[in-house]
Amino acid sequence: MIDFNYVLPTDLIAQFPQSTRSASRLLHIDQKGQYVDRSFIDLIDLLKPNDLLVFNDTRVIKARMYGRKAAGGVIEVLIERVTGLNTALAHVKASKSPPIGTELILADAITVHVLGRSADLYDLLFEQPVLDTLDQYGEVPLPPYIQHSADDTDAQRYQTVYAKVPGAVAAPTAGLHFDEQLLARLQDRGIQSCFVTLHVGAGTFQPVRDNDLSKHIMHSEWYTLAPETVAAVEKARQLGGRVVAVGTTSVRALESSAKMHDGHLTAYSGDTQLFIQPGFDWQVVDAMVTNFHLPQSTLLMLVSAFIGLDTMTVAYAHAIQARYRFFSYGDAMFLEKGLSHEI
Repeated sequence: MIDFNYVLPTDLIAQFPQSTRSASRLLHIDQKGQYVDRSFIDLIDLLKPNDLLVFNDTRVIKARMYGRKAAGGVIEVLIERVTGLNTALAHVKASKSPPIGTELILADAITVHVLGRSADLYDLLFEQPVLDTLDQYGEVPLPPYIQHSADDTDAQRYQTVYAKVPGAVAAPTAGLHFDEQLLARLQDRGIQSCFVTLHVGAGTFQPVRDNDLSKHIMHSEWYTLAPETVAAVEKARQLGGRVVAVGTTSVRALESSAKMHDGHLTAYSGDTQLFIQPGFDWQVVDAMVTNFHLPQSTLLMLVSAFIGLDTMTVAYAHAIQARYRFFSYGDAMFLEKGLSHEI
């Protein structure tokens, strides 16, 4: 795992968003493998008419709740996936694991029943609709490396401006840099856009712990790729435009569908456990916008698969030296396929 590790000064972990979304920095790695420090709004000049931006329109839910067992004992619940109107799979932190049949009292207001357990996740039954309950009593589930409690600013800024479909427990963070003004300017330039939905799970923050990557079990995430998105990709191809994925979640949705259908992008809705690592056979994505990712993470491996391990390693070293901001509230990169992989 040493190839996918790096040492990051803790003061480069962004704890708060920039004052405005598009004020972030953008590290551009061009097709010659050169590293250019830019502002995020320079993305307008890096894209061409007929290029297609593919956004993930998932909406972060207020997935974290606190409470106690009916018999006592403090607990923390983090919803992983909403499975029905009144049911969800969740992580439950407690001094002792709650057995099946346990009643949990959340926010001193809601009673939740433990129906079962599968691996690390508990199957919970709410007495009211899950999404309504979370919206009223829940807290924005900020990543573990952000050290302040979620507040009203986080409720707004840890969410893309185009978020639509509720279900994610972590933001598709590359999209956080886009505001309405930037989106309008991109559209005026003739740059097209479309959407996928992939509900990001808490597993996105988990490192790969086995040196043998073939043994890593990828976390499952639900996604949908609509016929309109397939048509937009086909049209971009016909017009000579590039498919530019905004974030690794958009990448996984696009490439998952293509891999499942023998290289042909096809409308689909279901789970993906696609683990993109060096050697991956790319079918759809030509370029991507992405934030900087955690050491030893599957997302760092995805970036390495796209631009090459050597290029990625030097890019991260450059970003650290140039004091880019890292992770969810941090800065971004613009990566193009076809890079020189040798530095």
